[in-house]
Formats: sequence, C-alpha cells, structure tokens
Amino acid sequence: MNQPPPLPEANPYAAPAARVIDPLQTDTQELADRGTRLGAAIVDGLIYGVVAVVPAIALPAVMGRGGGADRMSDTAAGVMFFLVGLLFLAVLVVNCVLLHKHGQTIAKRLFKIKIVRSDGSRCGLIRVIFARWLPVGLLGAIPLVGYIVSLLDPLLIFREDYRCLHDHIADTVVVKV
Repeated sequence: MNQPPPLPEANPYAAPAARVIDPLQTDTQELADRGTRLGAAIVDGLIYGVVAVVPAIALPAVMGRGGGADRMSDTAAGVMFFLVGLLFLAVLVVNCVLLHKHGQTIAKRLFKIKIVRSDGSRCGLIRVIFARWLPVGLLGAIPLVGYIVSLLDPLLIFREDYRCLHDHIADTVVVKV
C-alpha cells in the first residue's frame, strides 16, 4: 500500500511564513515624479491664493478709508466678504469631494496624479485629513520642532520612493493615473 509521506509537524514558535511583497515595487502603479507633485502643489496653492488671499488683500483697498463717495458701504463690503467666503468654501468642498472619491485635488486631477494607499487601494478623505495633513500640521506648529518637521516633510521626496513625511505617516503614495 502506497501512503503519502507524513506532514511535518507545525512549529507553533516559528516565525510566520507569509510572502511579503513591497507594494511600491509592483508593476501595477507608477509613482508620480517629483516635478509633477511640485507642479500640482503650486497650482493648488495658486487656486487657494486667487480664491482667498487676493480678495482678502484687494477688498480693504477697494473699501477705501475716508468717508467720501469713494468709500464702499458696510453692507456692500459684508456682501463681498460673504461671496469671497462662499467661493473659498466651494473650492474647499470640491477638493474634499475629489479627494474622497478619486484621491485627487483640482490640481492633482489636472496633472493626472492621485493619492492611494501604499497597497494601491483607495485613500479616503478621513485618512487624507487626519493621517496625511493633520499630524504634519500639528508637528509644524510646535516651536523649534516645527521648523525641522516643516523642512523634513518635503525634503524626504528626494529619497528613492518619492514619499514625503506625510506620505509615510499616512501610508500613502502619489501615483500617475
């Protein structure tokens, strides 16, 4: 009678025999290059700058200082501030929706890149805000330490895996679409 050889006994103290593959080295996703990420960050900054900063600087100048005819009424100024705030909120909501659904801001969509988890799965809005943005923002607010973190965060992109500090904290990568 032909019997199969006995199975080796499982050692309960042995290390797990899981096959681990670095998700960044798979062929399914191509990392976004540094220049594209920088361009998207600049365009996002310009979008928010045009929507919020330019009106915030220009509006007081238009309102005027004197009590003459060139001075904008308080009601008109209030309406202008409300409209600027509404526009800023609209851009913020659009970016949040794009980040939640596609892992992209307006500029990332223009540059055809997106944020994903390091395993290639979708990165939700909660992770983007609370793991990618907030920790670095809070660390950046600490005196002395903040300067180092604010400098270290973007400089880490010059490593081989193109990931900044906020990418490592949130376990995310930015890939081409």
